Amino acid sequence: MSNRQGDILFQLIKSLEKAEKRYFKLYIHRNSEKADLKIVKLFDLLEKQKTYDEEALLKKMGNTTKSRLANLKTHLYKEILASLRLQKSADSLDLQLNEQFDYAHILYKKGLYMQSLRIIEKAKETARENQKYYFLPQLISLEKRIEGQHITRNIHLRAEALSREANDVNYHLDKVTRLSNLSLQLFSWFVQHGHARNDDDETAIKKFLKINLPSGAHKETGFFERMYLYLSYVWYAYIRQDFLQYYRYAFKLTCLFDEQPLMKRVETAHYIRALHYLLNAHFNLRNHRGFDLTIRRLEEFAQTPRVQENDNFRIQSFIYLSQAKINRHFMQGTFSEGLQIIPSIEKNLSEYELFLDRHRILVLNYKFAMMHFGCGQFGETINYLQKILYDDSSLREDLQCYARLLHLMAHYELGNDMLMESLTKSVYRFMVKMKSLTAVEEAILKFLRRAFLLSPRSLRPELENLHATVKALENNKYQRRSFAYLDILSWIESKLSGKTMQQVVYEKYLNSKHR
Repeated sequence: MSNRQGDILFQLIKSLEKAEKRYFKLYIHRNSEKADLKIVKLFDLLEKQKTYDEEALLKKMGNTTKSRLANLKTHLYKEILASLRLQKSADSLDLQLNEQFDYAHILYKKGLYMQSLRIIEKAKETARENQKYYFLPQLISLEKRIEGQHITRNIHLRAEALSREANDVNYHLDKVTRLSNLSLQLFSWFVQHGHARNDDDETAIKKFLKINLPSGAHKETGFFERMYLYLSYVWYAYIRQDFLQYYRYAFKLTCLFDEQPLMKRVETAHYIRALHYLLNAHFNLRNHRGFDLTIRRLEEFAQTPRVQENDNFRIQSFIYLSQAKINRHFMQGTFSEGLQIIPSIEKNLSEYELFLDRHRILVLNYKFAMMHFGCGQFGETINYLQKILYDDSSLREDLQCYARLLHLMAHYELGNDMLMESLTKSVYRFMVKMKSLTAVEEAILKFLRRAFLLSPRSLRPELENLHATVKALENNKYQRRSFAYLDILSWIESKLSGKTMQQVVYEKYLNSKHR
């Protein structure tokens, strides 16, 4: 895996699809000199390698030295990017706008000012129609340069118009930048820490939002201002586990795209993410009907050419649909059925290995572990949790804590009494260190520390006490995240009733449908 991750050229070639490889071969034969056909040989050799092996490349490339190979690799990398740029330009508005700017700049350098200005005007119109405002400053800058050096039309009127236009664009970009910064920083806080743990976290997040939210942000009507405002509140609510507010802003976000359907193509990744947030909201609120409608909506969009023909969108859709399908099994208590979809998800995870961030992998491994735990397959639960426990990415402190707690519970279920005392102390110390020890976890750890010493007869009163303690904390806002990560009540109820955890959750699901 380190080799696959280490060589950027190898990564790039492995990311190419058949059509892209074919286009590259046509491009290189059409545009390169004979001497450059060495890079085609290098391309073919790298394409065949399973993992990057430089020694094998040096042998098969003949009398090539390491420095010569490095130069060939750099050249090949640039040529692949150039061929991709040509191939993808028809499908990418960003590439088209950059191309128009390049043409305008070339014409300006040639002294063909009026032709340059016509292209600039057309590019500005396209950028505005698609709300690509961040392209406008460079276009306006070039236009001002031309107007400032060459009298092409009524300079007084043009100067006034360009000045107003530049100021309007700067104002718009300033609001978008500040709101996008806010949403990114809130997202970063969650990835690092998870949900708010206590009053200090809650106060800190509220203060952060108040300081960094631009004045008048709620009055803005532009698409991107509203999108980043809603995203900021999505993360703000999610961190605080205010799932009603989370739902409201996730819903507003999807409605924003419905109001302006063109933006589903312009900002495809954000639209996919908006549906993902709405799915999460329905999951946390146990809104089964809304969840089913939204997952169908995401499934349908994932099959559109826009998504299928773009690696990033296709992989993003796969990750979010995988999480949603697993969450549906959690809601319905159909853990055994859920196990059947894990192999296909893992196969795709292996295929997309180069393109996935560690955070997504950690989340999916935790969900796989929970699925096995719900089915009573505790050995497999431990196997998946170890992938989290041995991860050194320093992401999701909350996930690290609950992975350790679930790991301890799995060992308890397996009857590994010899490990329980040391593991319980270890989990307790870790959660205290991470400031993640709430009353719910404390009650669970206290029970597990004593449970393996109790006789079956003495165990039931302890379980009943644990159930009463945990049940009383169910609606406490700082205890909610414990229930989000571990369905501890269903686990205790399965012990008390003699049913499987799967049966308990399934019965709750059936009862909720009849309300």
